Amino acid sequence: MGRAAHTIVDTRNAPRIDPAAIVEAERRRGRGALSKRSGRFEKETREETDDGWGSLEGLAALKTHIHVEKPRTIITRNDSPDISFDRSINPYRGCEHGCVYCFARPTHAYMGFSPGLDFETEIFVKDGAAQLLERELSAPGYVPKAIAIGANTDPYQPAEKSHRVMRSILEVLARANHPVGVVTKSALVLRDLDLLAPMAAKGLAKVAISMTTLDRKLARLMEPRAATPELRLETIEALSAAGVPTAVMTAPIIPAINDDEIERILTRAHAAGAKEAGYVMLRLPLELRDLFAEWLVAHFPDRARRALALIRSTRDGKLNESAFGTRMKGEGPYAWMIGRRFEVAAARLGFAQKARLRTDLFEPPRRAPQQLSLF
Repeated sequence: MGRAAHTIVDTRNAPRIDPAAIVEAERRRGRGALSKRSGRFEKETREETDDGWGSLEGLAALKTHIHVEKPRTIITRNDSPDISFDRSINPYRGCEHGCVYCFARPTHAYMGFSPGLDFETEIFVKDGAAQLLERELSAPGYVPKAIAIGANTDPYQPAEKSHRVMRSILEVLARANHPVGVVTKSALVLRDLDLLAPMAAKGLAKVAISMTTLDRKLARLMEPRAATPELRLETIEALSAAGVPTAVMTAPIIPAINDDEIERILTRAHAAGAKEAGYVMLRLPLELRDLFAEWLVAHFPDRARRALALIRSTRDGKLNESAFGTRMKGEGPYAWMIGRRFEVAAARLGFAQKARLRTDLFEPPRRAPQQLSLF
């Protein structure tokens, strides 16, 4: 007789849910997170507390604030063995789409802001990104490889409409014949078809559209300011019709919340023209653990306990596991089942292997001549 499998729960990893920390619903309307929990580097914890005189009543709704950032470099390098790219660009810090599950939320703590509501209301725009990119691509010894854009925060979030940082980056890459892979959940990517389509014709560009659900109500709860599921499918169709290789990313898969939609999402995306597909299991690093748990309890109280238990079953009893090789897909029977369902559905529909982008056409940007200093 075989031994029963047991999951050991790490109680030190249990989420902390404080109802008093949750911001009033009308003030955070259209936002994903429920609170403004302080980041892990802060010495003090700040919470809004009614002093008994109704001091929190009538406060204005949270607004988006834009901050201009002057980075010294624009290409970020990584040597992670479980990621298919070694360099990426993030035109923005923070993301107004407000996806409650976003694994990038904890990065806002580096800026002294909350990974919660601040992540989606305090947006940093990287000024001069295109000029920095030209400089880095023209550096002696630069070896071209595909640059991933959108791996952290969405390059086509609402701020892009007016600030056009992503547009300026694509213009540089197009002139240099440099390969690029874009991930987004926004239809705004279609604005740049005049750049992406010619690049794709040369084997230099592809786009992945992130699809978490086909349910409009669930999408509004999880990712309140992102495009609707129908608009994302239309975006896949338009990109494909323009000759841009298009993938669908069913990411993240959230146990007991959207895991029943895998096959339907793949079917609809394939019908719309997607040729590649991928998935990622939900990750809850650092502050995201508590932020997601409080969202889960607030919106799905009947499923919260089961969802958290299934997440732990894929993360060795914890709510997050950062080890290379398992952090994207998880481990255990449930994770194995999700992987097999995805593989079977993708094979049945005829999704292709990931296409490689060309690097042999690269031409370093010509930098303007600079006068040498005598001192």
